[in-house]
Formats: sequence, C-alpha cells, structure tokens
Amino acid sequence: MRFSTLFISYFCIISSALCANSDPDKFERYQSLSRSTPIDLDDSSYGDLTSKTRDYHVAVLLTAADARYGCVLCREFQPEWELIARSWNKGPKPDDLKLLFTTLDFSNGKATFQKLMLQTAPVLLVFPPTVGPFARVDDAPVRFDFSGPISADQLYLWINRHLPEGPKPPLVRPINYMRLVSAVTILMGIMTLFTVMSPYVLPIIQSRNLWAAFSLIAILLFTSGHMFNHIRKVPYVAGDGKGGISYFAGGFSNQFGMETQIIAAIYAILSFATIALAMKVPRIADSKAQQVAVLIWGTVLFGMYSFLLSVFRAKNGGYPFFLPPF
Repeated sequence: MRFSTLFISYFCIISSALCANSDPDKFERYQSLSRSTPIDLDDSSYGDLTSKTRDYHVAVLLTAADARYGCVLCREFQPEWELIARSWNKGPKPDDLKLLFTTLDFSNGKATFQKLMLQTAPVLLVFPPTVGPFARVDDAPVRFDFSGPISADQLYLWINRHLPEGPKPPLVRPINYMRLVSAVTILMGIMTLFTVMSPYVLPIIQSRNLWAAFSLIAILLFTSGHMFNHIRKVPYVAGDGKGGISYFAGGFSNQFGMETQIIAAIYAILSFATIALAMKVPRIADSKAQQVAVLIWGTVLFGMYSFLLSVFRAKNGGYPFFLPPF
C-alpha cells in the first residue's frame, strides 16, 4: 500500500512537470493575438514561441521593414506575407495541423538577430513541432533566404513542402476593385472614343492609297538595308583616305548609313516613275501633254536606273552591266 502511494505521487510529479513544459494552451494563446495578420514578436515572445516543447509549426519572418534600415525588399514583401497568413488563417485546414505566422522586426528583435548572426533581411524560418503526431527528430528550423523579389505564391509553395502531407488552405488574393473599375472605365472610354471618331477615322483606315503608301515605305526601308544598319551598327559615312567622304562602302556585304538613304531615294524615284507611267500618264487627255509626260518620266527612269547600276559597279568592280550617262 505504501509502495502504491509513493508510485502515484511520483507519477503526479512527473505528469505535472511534463504539462508545465508542453503548455498545450500556448498555441491558442498566441493565435488569439491575431486571427488574420501575422503575429508581431519581440525577443521575449520569439524565445517563448520557438522554445521546446511545442506541438505546432511556427513560421517566423525576420525582417527590417522600418524605413530607416533601407530594406526595400522587406517593405515590398510585407503585403505578400500578410496575404499568406490571412489565407491560411481563414482557409479550411486539418484540425491537428497547427501553424502560426509571425513577424520579428529588427527594431524589436535585435538580440535575436545577433544570436542568429543575420547580416541580411528578410529571412524566413519554419520551426517544426517537437511533440505530437507531426513531431520531427531534427527540430532545427528550415531557412529560406530571399535572393530577390518573390511572390506570395512562390513562398507559400515552399512552406507547404515543409509541412505534413494533406490538404492545405489555398492562397486567395483579394479582388482588386480599383484595378477592375479602372479597366472598365478605360474600356468604356475607348469604346466611346471609337464611336465618336469612327465617322472620321474609318475612311482614313480603309483608304487603299494610305495602306499602299505605308506598304511602299516599308518595302523601300527594308530593301535598301535599313534593318542591316540597326543590326550591324554601321557608320553613317567614312573617309575615303584622300581627305574626302565616301558615301558607298566597297563590297556587297558592307554599307554605310548614308548609302542606305541614297539607295532608298533611288528606289523611291524609280517606283514613282513606274507608277506614273503605268497609271497617271494614260489618264492624260491631251496627247501632246501625254507625250511630254512619257518623255519626262522615261528620262527619269532611265537616268535613275543608270545611276543605280553605276553604284553597283562602284561597290563591285566585277559587275558587268552599265547604262550611259553614268
């Protein structure tokens, strides 16, 4: 009988000590501090929350959001961290999976930063439970170092990988009503402007002459080597070695910026002369005026083509064709 009494007394003493160490109400006590946003910690609460024995996970963001520390990344990520905590606390999750989202700012946790020997911020630590169904033998926290801007979705996936398997609350971003209203307003403004301006704009857009002009300009630019100049970064002009300026580069695979403009002008004159001979001259009612127009445009066509052939011969001496007078 005396032995039984001593055994019961010893069991009560051991049980009381274990209960005092595990503190099963610690999770509820800290969770009651904030139901949506992360819990703000200091050195004392950080030590109490991460001390053994714990039957819950703790995610601690060590940051320096105060403007005097100049941590732009800390301030930019703070809303994303609050989004993660809010989504977890308000979403459905298993009753036995306990996780607290907390924040320890450098202003309130200088001793902790020194103890952890942190030189940069932000840094995320996730502490696993030491007792309970999800306890781990290695109770050291897993660490996430921020190497640059990161979204809440990316960090939330990383946190879930270090939690027990099972359903997790989804990350839910709130609807940005301001952006939605702005998009609708801009769309309505564009539709109104189009409705008002359509009687004036549509005839211009549907003009065949306008599109023909744009097409001709684009063809002249690209056939004259405009894109080549942008890719190769060619010089505009170069010296000829005799104190003068050379406008044409030797060889078919080389050219200058000024050369491109000259060739484009030659092509343009040849195009306009051909268009005039094919479309404008036949519409001239006076036969003598028509003959004069044919002579003028024919001379222009012949002279420009002769000059173009001379440019080809200048770039490559082996080019066999030419036309007088060049």
